[in-house]
Amino acid sequence: MTRIRPNYGEILRLGAMGLPKQDIAVSVGASKKTVNKILRLAKERGIEWCSDPPVTNDQLAEQLFNKPQQLRVSSTRQLLDLSYIHKELIRKGVNRKLLWREYVERCRLGNVEPLMYSQFCFYIQQDEERRRATMRIHHKPAERIEVDWAGDPACIIDPVTGETVKAWLFVGTLPYSQYTFLEAFTDQKQKAWLQAHVDMYRYFGGVSKILVPDNCKTAVVHNNNWYTPKLNTSYHEMAAHYGTAIIPARVRTPKDKPSAEGNVRHVSTWITAALRNQQFFSLSELDESIAEKLEAYNHRKFQKRDGSPYKVFIEEEQPYLLSLPAFPFELAEWRTATVQYNYHISVDRMMYSVPYEYIHKQVDVRLTDNIVEVYYGGNRIASHARLRGGRGKYSTLKEHMPENHQAYLEWDGNRFRKWASSIGRNVSGVVEAILSAHSVEQQGYRSCMALLKLAEKYGADTLDSTCKTALSLSPHPSYQAIKNLLASAPPAPKDPKKKPAGLTRGASYFGRRKN
Repeated sequence: MTRIRPNYGEILRLGAMGLPKQDIAVSVGASKKTVNKILRLAKERGIEWCSDPPVTNDQLAEQLFNKPQQLRVSSTRQLLDLSYIHKELIRKGVNRKLLWREYVERCRLGNVEPLMYSQFCFYIQQDEERRRATMRIHHKPAERIEVDWAGDPACIIDPVTGETVKAWLFVGTLPYSQYTFLEAFTDQKQKAWLQAHVDMYRYFGGVSKILVPDNCKTAVVHNNNWYTPKLNTSYHEMAAHYGTAIIPARVRTPKDKPSAEGNVRHVSTWITAALRNQQFFSLSELDESIAEKLEAYNHRKFQKRDGSPYKVFIEEEQPYLLSLPAFPFELAEWRTATVQYNYHISVDRMMYSVPYEYIHKQVDVRLTDNIVEVYYGGNRIASHARLRGGRGKYSTLKEHMPENHQAYLEWDGNRFRKWASSIGRNVSGVVEAILSAHSVEQQGYRSCMALLKLAEKYGADTLDSTCKTALSLSPHPSYQAIKNLLASAPPAPKDPKKKPAGLTRGASYFGRRKN
């Protein structure tokens, strides 16, 4: 079984930041051995991380290994999976003796000599002692930021209905100084989560090397174990924009982010509980009161340390924060879509074109307030300005169309008028009437095309005389009215040497082969 190829670009980016290799391995979901190998090969070949122009993972693989290759799974078996044993022992009816027998059977099938039962129990005992052990972590200035949602929400009263709405508090803490950021949101969805980080970095005036979130879906898609977390795409994109590495806490392991957990409790006392007797009728009112309480909270004196969080932050930590990028992160939403047979995708009931070669492919769509970007296989294949207004609008780029469809775009009102004048003066008058009858001229193109094609069937003279009759009956005759008048006219003889004109799609357009 082959493993998924790691993100070489992310390894090079985090390596350029000077992060420890173990932290890089945890962030990208690869082993430390793999990280060492990638960084060593990059150094030997003079490859450096660069975000502009973007380089795909396959291109980096070719540069690193001379040819694309897949990482092989080591054939070495771990004799004792202590993490698995720890989880199984919690289950009802499972004991060490049962697990040892299963372990011996697995070793027998793999031709590996098993441990004795006494050794088996000895290693389990050591693992349990390590799990109970605790240690004080000495944080470095500007090394990490821990983030979380506070457990107890505040309340906002709707001034119209009187309904009480919950307001969730986002907490971000620098563990070294205990300097804290706090902001209220009406939900915990992706947009609020990302906006909270943008506001937090602006509040701190810089970025830490490491970001430690909880395991909410807005940060981590899944985190089955500590070594292979799958990060939310938008969250990972935000971290790359600010040049920080995401190392999520383990599931149900609050000690991985003790500062955020501790400040959540303090916030509940210092801020949420302190505001319990006040009424707020908007989110801005609540944020103003929170800002006042937060200022006092960050200036409080330490009990077992000199100074206050604010003083330590300004004097010892802020100078070491990474600089903010020139522009804040633009909030983006990721979706998936299937390219339709008209080489367009539907996003919020608006249609955006992609190259016709991707018809019936599933693509990733990145949405911001102003831009719609389409990706396939990690590469951007289309970009459009986001459409606004009534639904059903189209944004179509000419280069995305097949050649026979591109030729159709050359038709405009003037070309229809010129074609009509070559047939007859009355035909020209009908075409002008059809084009002027629509609020948008393009809406009459199909009727004009159908009308002018009648000259091939009935002849130019017959069509011109029929149009004269139609104009005498109505100043704005329709294509259908002229067609009805021509129903009794005999068709003109066909010229065998004349090639068919107009837009012909052919069997290949509909996905069929010619017999």
